[in-house]
Formats: sequence, structure tokens, C-alpha cells
Amino acid sequence: MLFKVSSALLAGSIVFSAAVPAWADNAADKLSFKIKTGSTSAWLNGKDETIAKPYLDHGTVMAPLGLFKRAFGSQVRLEGGNVVKVMYGAHTVSMTIGSQTAWVDGRKVKLDAAPVMVSGTLMVPLRVVAEGIGAELAPGSTGALVVSLTPSDTSVEPDDTGIDTDQGKTKIGNSYYQWSMNYPSGLLLGDSELDESIVSFGDAENTYYVEVHAIDQDVKLGADELLEKLISDAKDGGELVVDRESFPQANVPYARIISKDGDGTFWENRMYYANDRVYEVYFADLKATNYKDLKRYAGFLNSFSTGYSGSDKTVKDLSTVKNGMRHESNDDYGVSLDVPAGWNVDNGNMYYESKNGSYLKLDVSSSPKGENLEQWSEELKTWVKESFVQDAYQIVGTSPIEVSGEKGLVNEVRYNYGDGWVTEYEVMVLHNGYRYYAEYAVPEKNKEDLNKFKDLMKSIEIDFDVVSDTFGKMEEDAFLISKTKTTTKQSKAFGYKINIPQYWTANQDKFDKSPVDYQFVGGRFRIGAEKSGVLDSTVNQLKTYYAEAAKVQKDLKVEKTENITFAGVPAVSITVHQVKDGIPYSARQILFQKDDIVYTISTSLNDANATEPQKAALEQTLNSFAFTDKSK
Repeated sequence: MLFKVSSALLAGSIVFSAAVPAWADNAADKLSFKIKTGSTSAWLNGKDETIAKPYLDHGTVMAPLGLFKRAFGSQVRLEGGNVVKVMYGAHTVSMTIGSQTAWVDGRKVKLDAAPVMVSGTLMVPLRVVAEGIGAELAPGSTGALVVSLTPSDTSVEPDDTGIDTDQGKTKIGNSYYQWSMNYPSGLLLGDSELDESIVSFGDAENTYYVEVHAIDQDVKLGADELLEKLISDAKDGGELVVDRESFPQANVPYARIISKDGDGTFWENRMYYANDRVYEVYFADLKATNYKDLKRYAGFLNSFSTGYSGSDKTVKDLSTVKNGMRHESNDDYGVSLDVPAGWNVDNGNMYYESKNGSYLKLDVSSSPKGENLEQWSEELKTWVKESFVQDAYQIVGTSPIEVSGEKGLVNEVRYNYGDGWVTEYEVMVLHNGYRYYAEYAVPEKNKEDLNKFKDLMKSIEIDFDVVSDTFGKMEEDAFLISKTKTTTKQSKAFGYKINIPQYWTANQDKFDKSPVDYQFVGGRFRIGAEKSGVLDSTVNQLKTYYAEAAKVQKDLKVEKTENITFAGVPAVSITVHQVKDGIPYSARQILFQKDDIVYTISTSLNDANATEPQKAALEQTLNSFAFTDKSK
């Protein structure tokens, strides 16, 4: 199973402290902890505790991250496997394991020593984290350090992932995915999926492990079908199923199995169908020696509900969704925004997409010297005109917009690849020599998404100092590069060179390997090279393929097959026209041989994108192909 974790891995996972301690309720008292490098003894708010040894690294005291949770009730999160965030009140410290760059309340900080895992404990720079959340450091007796903090009234945020039993929370759940369940004492939340569809948790003693999955599915499954799926998944994972049962008469029909994995760990796995979703609960008893041992957790597992009551104040909501939106960010560019819950999220590339095809793409690049918004707007319009034939696009207009306090412009355009019209908003902001660009595209079938544009733009917040502090001259926007600019590429392994347009995007560009592959708006370009191939055989295979395909694909037509001379050698060119997924396009294969290598150059171009500049770029690329001496 994709997200199941074996007991061997669980034993070495990062463990953060569980609940906000009881003494934190007294906001009038100053909280503090005292530690000493090289010592496992610590003093936390009047109590002696044992911790991993603090140590010095390049003059920096490195301390266990869990101290801040245990002493102050700070929120501690591990995101994406290596990004650690410590939050207290209005303060946030963000660090990456192994990196000497940190962010304190959005401000970039250089670390003398990077966070690091030591024997399963995450050690972090003490002073940066302490001062970053508003604490003070002072020397104590016999070389100790005292870290103290005056509690904040806002120290426990609504989306705190720690479970605070002292505030009466006896259940956990997710208001967006609509589930809830009891939790045993000592619960520690693990790293979860960005979209919250998967939540994991266990305990500090490593006695159990739980995952809850919520997967959207329109097709209803009965209890027996759920049981069949559970058994199939377990067998696919190499597990031995030792017990199985379905419950078709339950209020929410479900199925359960108990299995034993390759590490000898016993799992009870349950599956429910409700709310147009499949809910999966995976529970591992890490101490069980017989499947019957899992009975002691029956009450806990039976508490799982495919519902969530917002009025039940005993439930801790694990969802970060607020008013149907989820907050996302990219620290490298200082950009944050709210996106609709349920959208696919790629914060690294700042790309956000709905299941219906609407998307938002953000980009930051250098601005040409002296450029203004009006010039940039015209460049974007020119790109549309060069990329779409006249009846496949419309330029609706340009209007002012404000993004994160900066005035900008937005172009509204429409285009159609052949499968329906798309409305696109192209948002432009210039600041301190950099372009901030947002592209929001909505297919005509998703008209309700058009109404989300203004809210999306209002939610965007940009720390403009981040880019200028982090980057120098950045890469140009590929889609604004002149279609006449090229770069010469050479393959020593296959003995050729070719000029590739700079506005094309490489999918595979290792020219000493085969194939190489590029794409551009509405088109693809590919070169395949096969050593010890036979040209006649390759040509006949391709002709046969098209002949057979034309019999079953009414929209496929072989328009031309001809013998030509290409790069000075005999070649065969085959041109076809086809409609795929509603998009009509032309494709061409040129096959030829030099010495013992058979080459196949494949091109495709949508009818909607067959403009003169695009066709000229393709033709110039083909004409630039030339053989070279492989020995040089």
C-alpha cells in the first residue's frame, strides 16, 4: 500500500511532543527551560527531564526541537519530509533539514549550523528558534542556558496540530473530508499530505500507528466490494490476511481485515464508503504477537465516523481549510496565497489545478531593463497572436489590478485548441526589476471558477524583499523569447547537430541519449536514434501501424508518404492528420539512416497553433539538422 509504513521505519521516525502541557493554562507565569551542552538533564518549568544531549556546532548551541513544544506549547510541524516549522502566537520559524537558510517571520536568516537529525532526534540552532518565537536567552549556573518566554494569548491557534487534552479535546477529525474518531492518550501527529487526504499518527512509545485516507470516488461500493478491495490491496503488498469480515448492515457499511506484513507487524485495515468518498483506516499494533491482540483497540477503531460535527467542541479539527480555501506558500519567492480546497497543489512550481482543468500558475522572473507594464502587456498579446491562428483566439482587453498592494495590469484573453474555449487572465506586476506573473485559466465548462479569480488575487501576499535578497539575474520567460532565437545542440553518440529554438521547453535534452524531446504551445518535436537498426523495416512497421490505425480511427488520415532527401541522405516522410481528445493536429515522421543508425524525427502541431511563426520555427529546425563526425 502506497502510504503504509513498516514498523522498522516507524521506530526511527521523528517524534515531537504531544499535548500543550497543563501548566500552560496559567498565562501569568513565565515559561522556561534550562539546558547544558553535553548533558541529558534538562529543567522544564520546574520538572527534571531527560533529553538528547545539546552540543556545539560552529559556535552554535544545537538543542532538541521538541523542547519548544514541551516547554512552551509551540506548534511544531514537519512538512514535505524536511521542512520544519515552529509557530508561537504571531511568530513562525521555518527551517530545512541540512540547510543553513531559515526564515523568521518571513525574514531570511543565515544559520551558522543547519538543523540535523541525530539518532532520530531533530537538533536545531537554539538561539535562532528561541528568539524567533519571542523567547529570551540568559546564562544560568554552571554553564547552563536558560530560555524563557512570556505566554501569548494567541499561542494556541485554531489549526494547531497538537492535541490538547487539558482543553477537553477527546476526538480528532477533519471538517473538510468529514470524518472523526476518538484518540488514545499520547497521540502524536505525523507528517500528512498537503491536501489532508491522508493523516498519520502514533505515540511516543511506538506502540501503534494509524493512517486515515479519504479518497474521492463517485462509484458507490458495498461492504463486500470493500472487503474484496482490502484483501486485494493486502495481497498486492505481500501481506498475509489472517482475518476478514464485512458489515453490510452497519449504519455506514464497511469491511475489515487483519493482516501480517513482511516485518511481522499486525494491521487492522478498515474501509468505508460515504460522502462520495472511500475512507480507509490502517491501524498497526506494533507490540502484537497474535492477531487477537488487536481486540484491545476495538473501541478506538469502532469510534471512526464518516461525519464531522462542527458544534462538537470535543473534536480537534485537523483541517486547515477555512471558508473553502487552503493557505499555501513558497518561501523561496516570498509568495503566499489561498487556493480552493481540493485543488492539486505544487508549491515548488507554484502551480495549482482543479480536478476540472482550471489552474493558477505563478511565476517570478527578471524584468528587461526599462520595461513598463504596458510593454509587457503588449508582449503577452503578441505571444498569443504568434501562437494561435486567427479564429482560435480572442483578446478581450486589459484592465488595472492591485496585487499585494502593488498596482498591475491584467490581460483577459480567450483561446481554443479545438476542444473548447478557455478564458485566461494574465496578471502582471513589476517590482524592483522583477516580473511577478499570475496566469489563471478556466475552460468554458467551468464557468463557476471564473468567479474565483478576484478572491484568488486578493489572497496573494508577496514579500518583495525576498526575491531581491535571494536572486540576482533570473531566467527569461521562455514564452516571450523570440521564435527566431536558437541554440545549437550536438550528439557525439549519434553523430548529428541541430539548432533548437530557445522558446521550446525540453522534456528530454540529453543528446547523447535517445530520444530527445521538446514541446511548445500546441506542438512537440522528437528525435529518436536506434543503433543497428534497419531503415526499411522501421518504415514498413510505421506504415503498417498507420494503415491499421486508420481502420479503427475515423479521424486519422495519412495525407502524404514520399521519398525525400534529408540532411543529404535518402529519407521517407509520412504526414498524417488526426483528432485526439477533440484537438485536431498534423504529425510528421521523417525516417533516414546513416551508417548503422536509423533516425526518426517526429513533429506535431495543432491546427489551432499552426501559425506562420510556429511553422517557420519547425521548418528551420528541421533544415538545421546535419551529420557530424562522431569521433570529434
